[in-house]
Amino acid sequence: MSSYNESPEQVTKATEGYVMQQTMLRIKDPKPSLAFYENVLGMKLLGKYDFPGMKFTLYFLGYEQQLPEGDDKTKAEWVFRRPALIELTHNWGTENDDSFAGYVSGNEEPKGFGHIGISVPDVYAACERFAKYDVEFVKKPDDGSMKGLAFIKDPDGYWIEILSAEGITEIIMSQ
Repeated sequence: MSSYNESPEQVTKATEGYVMQQTMLRIKDPKPSLAFYENVLGMKLLGKYDFPGMKFTLYFLGYEQQLPEGDDKTKAEWVFRRPALIELTHNWGTENDDSFAGYVSGNEEPKGFGHIGISVPDVYAACERFAKYDVEFVKKPDDGSMKGLAFIKDPDGYWIEILSAEGITEIIMSQ
């Protein structure tokens, strides 16, 4: 393993302009996944990119309110400069394959990836809305010892933490 021997100033200068741009989740079927992220979580589809030779499609979603004008290259560059997007990757054919069991969410064995987090103004109001959509809850806001935050599942079983800045700060400060 190499040694990290740059000063904090060198690291800052060398990584200037870096952005945490995306988290990729593999999905079985884009229809229910897009409906969930767009209609339940309120994200916008910012970019869709088909790769026919490799038989997959990438969908980039986020909370941007305005989409740019311009040609496809300008729009794609804009998408890939946005922070904190969700990339949904659909490998063609999985949606029609009855033997396809789905992807590992990371919360069952083998464990690994855990969840993404969505900050909302009011966790309880958001959860009331999710319940109307019959969203599956892993944890409701008043379950367990960490009150005021929830976990839901997307159509592929990935966990999504629902938190508020104030609520999570209270939890952290009380430790």
